[in-house]
Amino acid sequence: MRPPESFIRNPYFHISVLFKRVRLMPKVKAQIRIENVVASATLNQRIDLKAVVKSYPGVEYRPEQFPGLVFRLKKPKTATLIFNSGKMVCTGAKSEKEARGAVMKVIEELKRSGIVIVGKPELKIQNIVASANLGGMIDLEQAAFTLGKTMYEPEQFPGLIYRMDDPKVVILLFASGKLVCTGAKKEEDVYTAVEKLHRRLEMEELIYYA
Repeated sequence: MRPPESFIRNPYFHISVLFKRVRLMPKVKAQIRIENVVASATLNQRIDLKAVVKSYPGVEYRPEQFPGLVFRLKKPKTATLIFNSGKMVCTGAKSEKEARGAVMKVIEELKRSGIVIVGKPELKIQNIVASANLGGMIDLEQAAFTLGKTMYEPEQFPGLIYRMDDPKVVILLFASGKLVCTGAKKEEDVYTAVEKLHRRLEMEELIYYA
């Protein structure tokens, strides 16, 4: 098979482009874990929370302290807040799919208890929190100057706060190479943000591997 004409004319250019593409990946692969996915749902109708309590005595409902009812599921292990306005907030899921499944499972439980729910809920992922380990030590003091859009006050808190524009997330970065990423709306945004930061730290020589 004959190579492209451009390669024959200038093979060094193609080799350098390939080398740059390979170097785009960080030297050490980050360990990323989704810790919590927060999803909201709107039923567009009012819910009789007292009727839910009668059908499910195990739910938590103390209206004198908090207006919402807490409906816990063992599988997936989540807690869903239900308000009489028909709004719901689910926390504790470990993926978008799990969060959506938990909300739909709670709705099915409400239907079984005799509550009539008309139409499909409006479901939305509000926040994804993830943790990661970049596998190296980070110079936070230098990173605070180099990265931009950071806040670092080590005398008050040991972590550096970095606000990334694309994807729009907030990353809490520690000298140990560990971080917490919050504000993502999609799981892929978490992986994109961590890899993007990891590459930048390497490029600016702000991370050191043992």
